[in-house]
Amino acid sequence: MTPNRRKILKIAAATTASMILPLHSTFGILHAQNRDRVRLAVIGTGSRGKGLLNILKDLDFIEIVAICDTLAFRLKDAQQIAPKAKTYSSHLELLNHPDLDAVIISTPLSSHAEIAMDSIDAKVHIYCEKTLTKGSADTLALLEKVRLNHKKIFQTGHQFHSSRLYSHIVEKIQDGQIGVVTSVEAQWNRNGNWRKPVSDPQLERQINWRMYREYSSGLLAELSSHQIDFVNWFTGAVPEKVIGFGGIDYWKDGRETYDNTHVIYAYPRGIKASFTCLTSNAKDGYQIKVFGDKASIIIDRNEAWEFPEGQYDKTYADVDGVSGATKNWVAGKGKSIRVDHIEPTKQSLIDFRNSIINSTKPMSDVFSGANTALAVDMGIRAMDTNQPVFWK
Repeated sequence: MTPNRRKILKIAAATTASMILPLHSTFGILHAQNRDRVRLAVIGTGSRGKGLLNILKDLDFIEIVAICDTLAFRLKDAQQIAPKAKTYSSHLELLNHPDLDAVIISTPLSSHAEIAMDSIDAKVHIYCEKTLTKGSADTLALLEKVRLNHKKIFQTGHQFHSSRLYSHIVEKIQDGQIGVVTSVEAQWNRNGNWRKPVSDPQLERQINWRMYREYSSGLLAELSSHQIDFVNWFTGAVPEKVIGFGGIDYWKDGRETYDNTHVIYAYPRGIKASFTCLTSNAKDGYQIKVFGDKASIIIDRNEAWEFPEGQYDKTYADVDGVSGATKNWVAGKGKSIRVDHIEPTKQSLIDFRNSIINSTKPMSDVFSGANTALAVDMGIRAMDTNQPVFWK
């Protein structure tokens, strides 16, 4: 299915106003005598779910009341973090847990839409890990469900929206402080097979689900989606077109998702944004470079630098055999962009809690998450077909 841009915008416009209601009318689910405490469950207690639990257990005004996973050993491990939480092997049973205010969905990508829609039916607040959904059909179905039935908070786990550093950078770009942006280069490289050990071969696909198309869209969804989301955010737009290449060229281990991905998205105003993921070379790891005609910004996870453009020496000469070339370039020196901020995932969970308590729109909502999911789907189809894919 091709993403329908007009349909998404129409759903977003019709829904946003109805999502945020006064605290007294929306949050009867929070007990009157304990209104500032959010009773929360985590669905999916693999590596990401346990990471979230380790943060949640130390946050004020959060009570972890339930955890869920289909694998018993993962539930057992998660109980060490949240010993008072009731355990479930079915998310449907968990959603019937008494006095439940909110859920966090940290399961394999292919299950996000189903669990999110069941959570909407249960009338709870939702934090769904990225990427929001797998494929455009699930994305559009979930948005329609939100429009018709959801009056609670729905936050997507693109946690850099909560980073005070990233939001400061977005403001700088949107204010024109680095000039006209025409290009973005992003990478998230690592050197490793991305696999987890499996004691029982029958559990291979469940544990290493990122390797298999049934469950995952691979590197573009699991890594580059954060950076695609960032470009959507600062441009205030979605990509118009994408081309891409990917392959299983290094790890010959039975995986189905690509071990290297290279995509270029064309955005409005002539902005081109490239995204690369490697699993065979970790040079520079995570990085985003934003190029404006006044300055460039380089982001390295939790740090960033601004590089003002230098001045051309107006003297011309033969340079490397090129007649009339500019003789000298005085490069601008980079300066650190300093903003007080905490680890983005922790901040995003705090922001989720605060959105519930204060009835405020989340910084990364279901609509921005949907736009990123659709852009990821475009990139996957471009790589699979070796053809450009358009947002229509």
